[in-house]
Amino acid sequence: MASLTPQELFSFHTIDRELFSRLVITFMRDPAESMLVLAFWLWLEEKRMPGLVYKMRSIPDHVVDLLADEAAACIKFLESNNPPSPVSDGGMPLTDKFFGTDISFVSIYQQKYETVTGIKNFLGSVCSRIFPDILHLVLGNRYFVSLNQPLVIPGFPHPTFGSVHVMPRACDYGLPNGGIWGWHPGNNVTENDRTMFLTFSRGSPVTATEVADVFTRTFGDNFVKTVIMQDNIQPHEQPLFAKLILRSVEQVDIVLSGCRIAKFKNNGKHIWARKYESRE
Repeated sequence: MASLTPQELFSFHTIDRELFSRLVITFMRDPAESMLVLAFWLWLEEKRMPGLVYKMRSIPDHVVDLLADEAAACIKFLESNNPPSPVSDGGMPLTDKFFGTDISFVSIYQQKYETVTGIKNFLGSVCSRIFPDILHLVLGNRYFVSLNQPLVIPGFPHPTFGSVHVMPRACDYGLPNGGIWGWHPGNNVTENDRTMFLTFSRGSPVTATEVADVFTRTFGDNFVKTVIMQDNIQPHEQPLFAKLILRSVEQVDIVLSGCRIAKFKNNGKHIWARKYESRE
């Protein structure tokens, strides 16, 4: 496996680093929010808007600051359990204008878990590795423990996006077989990211086969990976909940369709589904 030095990594991400510096140094924006905004833009670039970050270089500073406001507002909705109202959804008009898109807060929220997972991946795989010197410069020594300890970044751990570990002294990083172009943050989706938590009605026993059947009939064959039923029960008791592991995080958003809870019915038995959240 090839090794990439910090200088090579920084050089490859020069444009990303320039944009982050504009956010936290030129505009003096909050570092934690700026990392989320940059990760959100990188996710948008990968999914919908090729060349987004590069195009930012030619956009005036005051407009980039306003674009960051739009991104931060969208991230706030992702942190909430309440979806944006279609009536009051002002969307992202500046983003649409400069990048020729048609993005609304509602449309992003309908992909909530795919977007959250994408942001987390870019935070951990890219932002944490390419911004340590900039963050150290902005935060100062108050948040510096030692060269062998992560920087303390106010705002992390984040309740939605989790922790980010930024080492003050960047290390050499191993590259996948595809080289620098094969380093893909989307490869870091965990099983929990694509897991649903199901609950059942007492008095209406549901089996793992019935759970798999209802989701397969509703969404297709290549959807359900595993159903794990409640197992801490006595032989005469019925399971009241289960974990449904899907094949991709995008399928979580398909099940929920922008809602917090989705309801299904199989042979008169009700199944409620929501995103699984680890209690660890």
